[in-house]
Amino acid sequence: MAEVELKHICKSFGQVDIIKDLDLTIDHGEFCVLVGPSGCGKSTLLRMIAGLESVSRGELFIDRDLVNEVDPVQRGIAMVFQSYALYPHMTVAENMGFSLKMAGEKKGDIHNRVTAAAAILQLTHLLERRPSQLSGGQRQRVAIGRAIVRNPKVFLFDEPLSNLDAELRVSMRVEIAKLHMELGNTMIYVTHDQTEAMTLADKIVVLRAGRIEQVGAPLQLYDDPDNLFVAGFIGSPKMNFLDAEASGPRSVRCADGTKLSMAGLSAPLSVGQKVTIGIRPEHLKGRTDADLMLPVTVDVVEHLGTTTYAYAHTTAGQTITVELGDERTVRTGDRLELRFAAADLRVFGQKGERLR
Repeated sequence: MAEVELKHICKSFGQVDIIKDLDLTIDHGEFCVLVGPSGCGKSTLLRMIAGLESVSRGELFIDRDLVNEVDPVQRGIAMVFQSYALYPHMTVAENMGFSLKMAGEKKGDIHNRVTAAAAILQLTHLLERRPSQLSGGQRQRVAIGRAIVRNPKVFLFDEPLSNLDAELRVSMRVEIAKLHMELGNTMIYVTHDQTEAMTLADKIVVLRAGRIEQVGAPLQLYDDPDNLFVAGFIGSPKMNFLDAEASGPRSVRCADGTKLSMAGLSAPLSVGQKVTIGIRPEHLKGRTDADLMLPVTVDVVEHLGTTTYAYAHTTAGQTITVELGDERTVRTGDRLELRFAAADLRVFGQKGERLR
């Protein structure tokens, strides 16, 4: 295990700044997920930690050692890529042990470490097969096993599940979570999929345009986002947003004229102040302590078996998503009176900042 610390890290390609004065500490044994939209810099940041990209400015520490100028092979890291990158002419065992062979390890030690890694990943019965004889999930486990045998201080994962189908993605998420619990190594994982981030991470780092928007535990970011971007990015379906303006110190009027009272705001709003109101789809129906109401008309209904989603619009034409639980009687064109609690509302200013 090892701590990873980034101090004022910057990365530029010519005149273009990709990573902008970034500070981050990843603790010993932590599973940290870097998440954000395409082009936010998450893969570039991971490659800088790996040593595959140079640091333009700032300091990068692994296990308290400054590694800015240290070669990748000497950093104590192992990386799992989006592409499996397996040698097609080698068996599973040979693929897993190849880096150890190149490092001059003894055959007996290679065998023992490959066998141990295969047992962890349930690959023992596949050791003599070649990659062409494996499924996508099995190939990804081999790629992970190739990293495990090196006994690294830090595991780096660069969108390792993006080539898998939906069912395999779910099962591999579970396998990676189990792997972290068993090994206890520091793991840094890059994805654009916020579901992977929510289910795997001890700590999520939300990136946008080369900057950190918020760092925290998954449920902390879900329940208490710092800004409009994080509120909209974390959660599936995403948080609903309604344009509104303050009608009093702790009340607002939505675009359709609906008045909502705010709970828990420490600073009063100014009358006429433009704000955005956020509320999660699951908070819009079924609350016994609901004290607010918003009328909507249903446009589309999705029945997913375990739950139902209604996509609707307010009288002002603003779209809204409602999670209806096991309700199956709602139809397109129905008019609903959505009831919810003031405590479930989140308020954001004109620049997207959270108003608390």
